[in-house]
Amino acid sequence: MNAPWKPTGVGTRDPFVAYVCDETTAETLRPIVAELGWNVEKVCKGGLRNAVQTLSVSASPQILFVDLAESGDPLSDINSLAEVCEPGTVVIAAGQVNDVRLYRDLLGSGIQDYLLKPLHPDMLREAFTQAQAMLNAPKLAEGGVEHPHFSTAVIGARGGVGASTVATSLAWLLSTRENRSTALLDLDVHFGTGALSLDLEPGRGLTDAIENPSRIDGLFIERAMVKASEKLAVLSAEAPINAPMLTDGAAFYQLQEEMRGAFECTVIDLPRGMLVQHPALITDVQTAVVVTELTLAAARDTIRILSWLKTNAPQTAVQVVANRLQGSGGQLEISRKDFEGSIERKVDVAVPFDPKLAAQAAKLGKPLAEAGKNAKTVAPLVDLAAMLAGVAEEAADGKKKKGVSLIGKLDLKALMGKRPAK
Repeated sequence: MNAPWKPTGVGTRDPFVAYVCDETTAETLRPIVAELGWNVEKVCKGGLRNAVQTLSVSASPQILFVDLAESGDPLSDINSLAEVCEPGTVVIAAGQVNDVRLYRDLLGSGIQDYLLKPLHPDMLREAFTQAQAMLNAPKLAEGGVEHPHFSTAVIGARGGVGASTVATSLAWLLSTRENRSTALLDLDVHFGTGALSLDLEPGRGLTDAIENPSRIDGLFIERAMVKASEKLAVLSAEAPINAPMLTDGAAFYQLQEEMRGAFECTVIDLPRGMLVQHPALITDVQTAVVVTELTLAAARDTIRILSWLKTNAPQTAVQVVANRLQGSGGQLEISRKDFEGSIERKVDVAVPFDPKLAAQAAKLGKPLAEAGKNAKTVAPLVDLAAMLAGVAEEAADGKKKKGVSLIGKLDLKALMGKRPAK
């Protein structure tokens, strides 16, 4: 259903209102509110419930702070807030639940930031500064051609099946054929080939992000990513193999959030081991592309990965790509029919094996899709890229028709400077 929006006269809207659950939070907020020139009397008691009741009969502020500490279902309650909030309101939430998945779900629903209690003055200053920057940022024209953001994770069923080749080609095709601003995020920190395949130096951006997650914001993304073309940028690494990367995954989640605000699509070259270590990485990924080959070992591991995705990421659509298929004269370890019988589903995309084209692409430092623009080998990848872009458009249209999320209701395109709960 659509929210009953009230007139949006900016002149009648308060610059800031807060709804908090306890006096400690109110006492922390008031000095910062006064410092920014706002009315301290706009720090109200009652938390999110009072916010919903009040805003249903009064104008929404430009910046709204809501305390979720007393909420039994924060995500559902935030969506209830969308029904009474006017477009253009920037929402900052605070709560006591220290959970990365909740953090990502709340940001995905459209809020600007989620702060973990107890609150600190510097934390509040930074959040409010970012909110003000968003309000003052130039707005996109109504008739703009911006596409909805979508993420695709490319996962190799086994090492050596060509998942990185597929990921790089998809990123190039989305940026070139589909005209999307695209980020290629290569999460194989020690042996990634995303930059190498594009004849680029990977830089230290990814390793710096892992070592200092708190540095990740829009400016960091702009400086750390290596541009391959006007529409394609890469974040990759060649970390020393004698220096293991110890991380809780916070940097990876934050990178995904910032890329969502800076690009129209993200292609993640996701090593299969990361699914086990950081399962939340795929929470907001619309499509997983599982790259495999027609071998017994690959069939076994494809079955395991498909089962994992069904259990841990039921919201993610899955495409199975059989890569490097031999021609009629080649010897297959398993026939395509037997392979599909083993994994109990059809192969969605079959990519022929073209060793000459692969060698040429490597020599030129170009992705396979660029080196063989008109080759039969590349045609299935072209179709896959077009399908991914089409699915993203359809999903966005569906969300607009439902009209129940904060996305589209609140002006929250440029998500900047957020930090996940630690």
